[in-house]
Amino acid sequence: MDLLLLDLVIVLAAARLFGALARWLGQPPVIGEIVAGILLGPTLLGPLIGDELFGSEMRPPLQALANVGLVLFMFVVGLELDQKLVRGKGRIAVTVALGSTVVPFVLGCVLALAIAGEHVGGDKTLPFVLFMGAAMAATAFPVLARILTDRGMQRITLGGLALASAAVIDVLAWTVLAVVVGIAGAGESEGQWKVLLALPYALVMFLVVKPLLARLVPAYEKAGRLTPGLLSLVLLGLIGSAWATEWMHVHFIFGAFVFGAVMPREGAERLNHEILERLEQLAVLLLLPMFFVVAGLNVNLRELDLSSLGTLSAILVVAIGGKLLGSYAAARTQRLPNRQSWALASLLNTRGLTEIVILTVGLQKGVLDDELYSLMVVMALVTTAMTGPLVRRIYPDRRVARDIAEAERAALGVTAAHRVLVIVPDPPAEQAPLVGLTTTLALSRSPSEVVLGHLRPYPAGRLEVGSGLSSELAELAETLHDLEALAGSARERGSETRVVSRFSADVAGELPELASGARADLLVLPAGVPGYAAVRDGAVCRVVTVSLPMPEQAEPGSEPEPVAVRYGSGDDAAAHVALTLAMLWDRPLIVTGGNRASALAQRLSKLGVAAGTGAIPEGALVVAADTGTAPEGAHLLVRPEQDPDPVDWAEAVSALRAPAPQL
Repeated sequence: MDLLLLDLVIVLAAARLFGALARWLGQPPVIGEIVAGILLGPTLLGPLIGDELFGSEMRPPLQALANVGLVLFMFVVGLELDQKLVRGKGRIAVTVALGSTVVPFVLGCVLALAIAGEHVGGDKTLPFVLFMGAAMAATAFPVLARILTDRGMQRITLGGLALASAAVIDVLAWTVLAVVVGIAGAGESEGQWKVLLALPYALVMFLVVKPLLARLVPAYEKAGRLTPGLLSLVLLGLIGSAWATEWMHVHFIFGAFVFGAVMPREGAERLNHEILERLEQLAVLLLLPMFFVVAGLNVNLRELDLSSLGTLSAILVVAIGGKLLGSYAAARTQRLPNRQSWALASLLNTRGLTEIVILTVGLQKGVLDDELYSLMVVMALVTTAMTGPLVRRIYPDRRVARDIAEAERAALGVTAAHRVLVIVPDPPAEQAPLVGLTTTLALSRSPSEVVLGHLRPYPAGRLEVGSGLSSELAELAETLHDLEALAGSARERGSETRVVSRFSADVAGELPELASGARADLLVLPAGVPGYAAVRDGAVCRVVTVSLPMPEQAEPGSEPEPVAVRYGSGDDAAAHVALTLAMLWDRPLIVTGGNRASALAQRLSKLGVAAGTGAIPEGALVVAADTGTAPEGAHLLVRPEQDPDPVDWAEAVSALRAPAPQL
């Protein structure tokens, strides 16, 4: 008994220490807890100290405590499985979940067939193949939820879609695993007929037990709190359900999960919250870390050799490649943007808790040997550890913050206007072509807003008490009159327009502050304004630099001059601006730049745009990508916003051809 208590102290201390270290490194605590188990096992301590502390006589009681924690954890997973997640996202979530499950499952089965001769034999081949497929297809719903919550992504569409897809994957994974466990248990000597009771058991749980559990809600409301009697009933039902599935040779985790899934939802929010509050403290703080540490104790990396490293490499390629490609391809079939598709695929690649549970079942049922179990645990650690950094790389915090702001505006019923800021140089009366260009770019989206920003130079220290301000006020009035005239022309074209103008003793120093404060989606910036470099470099939105005077407008009745764009790799933003001007000004579009330019011109032509290739004619408005230096003859230089998405040309043409009504 004294050794058991000492083991508990060591295990819990190591779990808390390494879990905190993992959290400090930006990883889920489960990674630290599993690593703690691996270090406490034969991998680091070796057979002498490891067997002394965690020998064969100590494993059964530790495993028993770990299994109790697993029962509570699976109940919590079932209870927290929000069935509303799929509503409204059903088609996309199911499609992505199928792609994220089927592709790695098939690849896992193929890999299992290739290595089955080395790890299993005889009647275990079929369950081994199916089990490997299920293990490759798993996604850790709880760890995924934690990753999303830590970054606030559960509040945006991408996070909701990831949770919905993971919920469907969970159902598919547990269903496949139940079948595998049933097949694996078919070789046992007695009681195999019990597996046939799994379907009647599920029907009883959903048709009989679920309505009975709904009676807990009025009892809870009458008592006003979660009484010991009510909690005892829940625990009795939970343990009884887990026992039933274990007795049927299906495994106790399914009984615990199903019992959580049939708990009442409607009107039971407070009841479920109190149940979770009571059980999570016991499960998460004590018993669940015990489970993961015990899982790590079964890993022995000392016994791995070069052939094992080859198998591990194949496992990682199948697990990561199958998940990423399957999820990404399915997301793209539902027309999700490229960046969101990769981010979703990366999120669904996390395995963590769910994978360790599945692997433990495989080890207990004899489907996995010790070597393959160790390799699969390493795979679970790698895929879980890579999720956070990979998603942050694909979908940076800037994008998340932008999506959260849009979601909050949508929740308030506020439609965000497409805001375009133009810096108007002196004299404002001569900037009609610049404001006309800005208004055209603003009207590509709806609703839109044009902001005319202007700072009038004013020498510092010129104002004195009693000196009189008549000339200064006259200058300001004239400037505002000219700016309002420009704003009026923009309003006539259907765009909300406002003016931001003031005197400034340091125009170059204050312009970056003005541009940043406007929070624009697009910045139109003349190249010669004071502080140009600081304004351009400080902007996070798309920047259009007007580097040369605008070409003269064609005479009425004459052939309109084209818009030309120099297009190459990564020049989508410049091509999109050129397309916008060409379509809204009803001019032809010339795309130059080689094979990529020809391909884009052909694609736009198929979409009904007057686009072609060839030399840039005289009088054309020339657009080019902003690479830090102005190409000769370019009128507009376009720098993309930070973290740009590739342009969907079909969608862009459709939006420009039939813009939504202006508000």
